[in-house]
Amino acid sequence: MTSPTKLIAVAGFGLAVALAGCAPTPTDIDPTPTFSSEAEAFAAAEATYREYIKALNAVDLSDPETFEDVYAWTTGDLNASDRESLTRYHADGAEIGGESTIDSVSPAPKANIGRVQLAVCLNVSEFELIDAAGKSLIDEDRADILSLTVNLARSQSSPTGLLVDAIGPRTEDPQCGR
Repeated sequence: MTSPTKLIAVAGFGLAVALAGCAPTPTDIDPTPTFSSEAEAFAAAEATYREYIKALNAVDLSDPETFEDVYAWTTGDLNASDRESLTRYHADGAEIGGESTIDSVSPAPKANIGRVQLAVCLNVSEFELIDAAGKSLIDEDRADILSLTVNLARSQSSPTGLLVDAIGPRTEDPQCGR
C-alpha cells in the first residue's frame, strides 16, 4: 500500500489526495464572490466542511448508497478521489470503525473572500479502517489529530454555496496540539 493510500484511512477517504499535497482544479467554481463579508464566507465554509465530515462518518462501506452524501460535498479531484477510494474499499470488503471529529476550525491566515480556506484540527483517534481479514489499514504512525488546510470553492449546486475542493496538511499556524 502506498503512503497516500495509507493517508486515505488516516482522516477519511477524501483526504488522500489532499494529504499528498495535490491541489485539484474544481469543475463547477463560480469565480464571483457572493459573500457579503469574511464572516459570512467563514460560516458557509465551516458548515460545508462539517457536513462533509458528517457524511464521511455516515459511510457504510457495505452500502454504496451511503457514499452519495460524501460526493455531494466535494468537487474536482477530491470528488474523484473519494469516489475511487470508497468504491475500492467497498469492493475489497473493508469496514469502518469509529468516527473523525472536528476539534477546531478557523479561517486560514491566507483565506480571502474569493477563495475560502479553513484551518482545521481533525481528531482521527477513534477512526479505524479494517480490511476483510481484520487487519487495520491505518498507518501505525498516524497522528491522533491532523492539522489541515481545507480549500473550498464556490458552487451553485451546494446549499451552502461552497464545496470542499482540496484538503492538505497545514504547515503554518495555527497548529493542532495534543
